[in-house]
Amino acid sequence: MPPSTPLLELPGKVLNDLGERGSLLLLESEPCDPDVLCAQIVSGCYGKPFVIEDDLTRRLYFSLGFIQSSMRLDDPFALEFAYTRKMMAFLLFVPDPGHVLMVGLGGGSLAKFCYRHLPHAQLTVVEVNPDVIALREVFGVPDAPRLAIIPADAAEYLPAAEGDTDVLLLDGFDSKGIAPTFLNRGFYRAARRRLRAGGLLVTNFAGPRKYWSRHLTLLNEAFEGRVHLGTVPGGDNHIAFAFADAGCSLDWEQLEERASALADRFPLDFAAIVHSLREGAELRWAKKASCH
Repeated sequence: MPPSTPLLELPGKVLNDLGERGSLLLLESEPCDPDVLCAQIVSGCYGKPFVIEDDLTRRLYFSLGFIQSSMRLDDPFALEFAYTRKMMAFLLFVPDPGHVLMVGLGGGSLAKFCYRHLPHAQLTVVEVNPDVIALREVFGVPDAPRLAIIPADAAEYLPAAEGDTDVLLLDGFDSKGIAPTFLNRGFYRAARRRLRAGGLLVTNFAGPRKYWSRHLTLLNEAFEGRVHLGTVPGGDNHIAFAFADAGCSLDWEQLEERASALADRFPLDFAAIVHSLREGAELRWAKKASCH
């Protein structure tokens, strides 16, 4: 563990009592009462992000019920979660972005992947929670000039500039779901204005639809309907792709050709990603048709 990160490690026995395996890593200075800390975590009132590590993965939590991020110890730059791999489908539409702006650091999975595989891109990550930023070293997020981590609320940061971003990735969550400051018409309009011509916004919606349907409505309004929503197989995530420009239709034959070309550059199954995008589009069309 990096020595500059002030972490308290609690042994496996404590985690066994919580129904988990491994070590529990907390942003605490000793001395602390492990029983009190564990009781706070179990009750959901701990109030800070924490890390659980076993022999295979290091995982970030805001509460025990939901894993925010997961890092494979044998391959720290890999994308462990399927939803993050699908968010990288933006490469099908913007294969060589000059600037990628990300909202939500988490364990840095997307930031690290982009840093390794997009060597010419400037990367900016906006993160409101200072404790999440404090854990960046634990997850091996590089400290480099072209990867800037901005401590700010995205609702205040996004309106501060326009037309400076090729790809905007929204993955901002707290312990209860999507960050509440996002649920605002002005937020999604500001997100649209950050994009350059040909730009793309990709956002992660997690959980039952009732928790994010209003976000989708506001996103559709801001992008005048140029939004494609796709599911993530085997999970409870939906990924929305919002296009800055009109006329960005989904040409499946062209996307399959791009998937083949990208497979040589990136360790992602783009053919499967295109297939899931197409399934999502066909399902949406079928639902629309059934309503008429």
